[in-house]
Amino acid sequence: MTKPYVKKDIQDKIATIEFFHPAHNSLPSDILAQLAETITEVGSNDEVLVIILKSGGDRTFCAGASFKELISIEDEKTGEQFFSGFANVINAMRKCPKFIIGRVQGKTVGGGVGLASSMDYCMATKYASIKLSELNLGIGPFVVGPAVERKLGVSGMSQIAIDANTFYTAEWAKDKGLFANVYDTTEDLDIAVSEFAKNLCEYNPEAVKHMKQMFWRGTEDWDELLQERAKISGKLVLSSFTKEKLKRFK
Repeated sequence: MTKPYVKKDIQDKIATIEFFHPAHNSLPSDILAQLAETITEVGSNDEVLVIILKSGGDRTFCAGASFKELISIEDEKTGEQFFSGFANVINAMRKCPKFIIGRVQGKTVGGGVGLASSMDYCMATKYASIKLSELNLGIGPFVVGPAVERKLGVSGMSQIAIDANTFYTAEWAKDKGLFANVYDTTEDLDIAVSEFAKNLCEYNPEAVKHMKQMFWRGTEDWDELLQERAKISGKLVLSSFTKEKLKRFK
């Protein structure tokens, strides 16, 4: 079994950040921390003009929070720290002065939808259906909610958050503005992502930085907001309702 990792590769001013976990690319605390750190580090590298964010494997882009870690949470502080991991990644993406292109090759769930929503430009395959499953576990998409709402609007976000059992198609996600383009195969997706990244390297980095700030206008309070949301999730994950639901995943 391949071990979890976060790795980066910089070529021709394009940084590719890839994360992987053998459990459907679910994200435990250590991987979230590495991801936030790598995005921040690459964002401050003057040799990098564009970032591509992707996951390993071909089936699932990201299954969201690590159930193994969720099950092990025994107190509110630990719960808050765990959910802060997602907050830190989203905030790292928000503050990064470079455009981040998302390469979503397969299904994405929960926190993974939050990651996809935090991309500046996201491209996917037709297999990249999305689901916000948190309510089904007795918690809710509190930390990723602001990012998902910013991309899908309140209507789209509330639809998938309430209908927590359903996978919504990649085409639905494209119609709502989450994905810019949807491709038939991963090969087609990779070609498109690569070409698009090369084109973005032709832009003035200073203009990109200012445009990014413009696109994320109104999110200046997210450091505090997402931390508050992490506290809510950290509390709810300890509820008897959620503990009972999580037993199914042991």
